[in-house]
Amino acid sequence: MNDLDFAAFLVSKVCHDLVSPLGAVVNGLEVLEDERDAAMRADALKIVTSSAAQALARLQFMRIAFGAAGSAGAELDLGEVGRLVGGLFSGGRVTLDWPPSNLNWPKDWAKLLMNAVLIAADCLPRGGTVKVETHAEGQGFKITATGQGARVSEELERALRGEAAEPDARGVQPVLTYRLAKGVNAGLTISLRDGRVELAAG
Repeated sequence: MNDLDFAAFLVSKVCHDLVSPLGAVVNGLEVLEDERDAAMRADALKIVTSSAAQALARLQFMRIAFGAAGSAGAELDLGEVGRLVGGLFSGGRVTLDWPPSNLNWPKDWAKLLMNAVLIAADCLPRGGTVKVETHAEGQGFKITATGQGARVSEELERALRGEAAEPDARGVQPVLTYRLAKGVNAGLTISLRDGRVELAAG
């Protein structure tokens, strides 16, 4: 896959992930405009508020995880990174266990961690817990995803080894994760053990 196709698929994924909450905002605003019943208006306002918050959380996450935020060589505060990931999962079926941290990591390592956490969450179709452990010195992490029906698809394993078939917008994020891992020589691995998914790097 050439870089132009890769960028196009990544943009398509961003748009896909934003359509649902922004569509809910529009629908809620239409109800507020037409509805006179106080209870219905209150429900619509709740939908607008929660959907707008969800869209903002996704934008803030993707700006760092997928984008070029920060200058070359910049470092990111892992505490802030955890806040962004937590906002992404807020209200969903996945619970994040992210330890307090005052570490600063190089931008590409932080982006790799964010994308690896997203992959771990995607391995839990029925929800569960994603636990993040970071190395006290240097860069490196272990992520454990636990939940009913936890799984690792063959397509995902191939993508993280750099052997993905031509992906679509749905499968481009693991390819990005592989490229980030390769760029920092992270040696990212994924495995399914005793019903738990583990990702490790460093």
